[in-house]
Amino acid sequence: MFWTSYLLAVLALILAWPVPVLLSRAQWPARSPFTAMVLWQAIALAGGLSMIGAMLVYGLEPIGDNLIAGLKSLAGMVFNNEPTTALGFWHLFALSAAALLTAHLVFTLLLTYYKIERQRRRHRELLALLASPSDDGPGTVVINHDSPVAYCLPGGARSVTVLSDGLMAALEPAELRAVLIHENAHLSQRHDLLLWAFAAWRQALPWFPTTRLAQTAVNSLIEMLADDVALRTESKGTLIKAIAIVASGTSQPALGTGALNAGGAVVESNAVSATGGADSPRTTASRVSRLLSPQPPLTKSLRILVLVVSALLLAVPTALLIVPGLLG
Repeated sequence: MFWTSYLLAVLALILAWPVPVLLSRAQWPARSPFTAMVLWQAIALAGGLSMIGAMLVYGLEPIGDNLIAGLKSLAGMVFNNEPTTALGFWHLFALSAAALLTAHLVFTLLLTYYKIERQRRRHRELLALLASPSDDGPGTVVINHDSPVAYCLPGGARSVTVLSDGLMAALEPAELRAVLIHENAHLSQRHDLLLWAFAAWRQALPWFPTTRLAQTAVNSLIEMLADDVALRTESKGTLIKAIAIVASGTSQPALGTGALNAGGAVVESNAVSATGGADSPRTTASRVSRLLSPQPPLTKSLRILVLVVSALLLAVPTALLIVPGLLG
């Protein structure tokens, strides 16, 4: 149990600092956004599991040879009112920290979801008053605003893509199609769920560099994924011009709420957002640079290698926690 907790602590430390820093500086994610997205998710899940698991295993060390045996002994102490003299101060501290951190992560995840849903509900109410249906297809509405604005508001069957009069006047038909395809890709691929999870992770652990780096990277990757969908039918030149026009309007407020975004989900200045500012100037610059200077996609063997590494990141802490108990 001691060595298990030690290994889990080392893995948690590696995933909390050097790994996300190196990955955030790497150039290859732009060549395979989906593969990079999977890796970021694996880092986040494995890091959290290792962090909580290390504290849990260390705390249970005096009362069990493995996690399962330790949990059974702890349950006996709690439900049978048995003495906890076998557990020292630091063991009790580690168990308390593991329980508090788990509760904090779950609570923050649920609270972030609640805030996002409340924000979206208010935004839909504003759209019902201020927007009108668009001729560009169902689920698309137009707001009376001079600046070029485009964003999507996720919500399952209630999902909607919002365009402004200024945008429609500034775009050619092909450019407008590229914008609509881009936004619809966010909705169909449920990018809002990814953004919600990483936004909640950063809210829960804002002092961890990995949470900031992960959210920034994921924001950029989902925009690239949506761009790739648009490129299936529209040219790079068309998409680049559309991105530039939409980006020129992201500094202007819409609907009187500070809600503006060129992709992903609505960003509001007065509430926690699903995106945390998905299409920032930095993200826009990365998207345009990627389109202007395209790099060859990762080879199949490299993509498979990254996916295998992602699976191992999840498998290792899980095995360290569960396998000894099953074998015992």
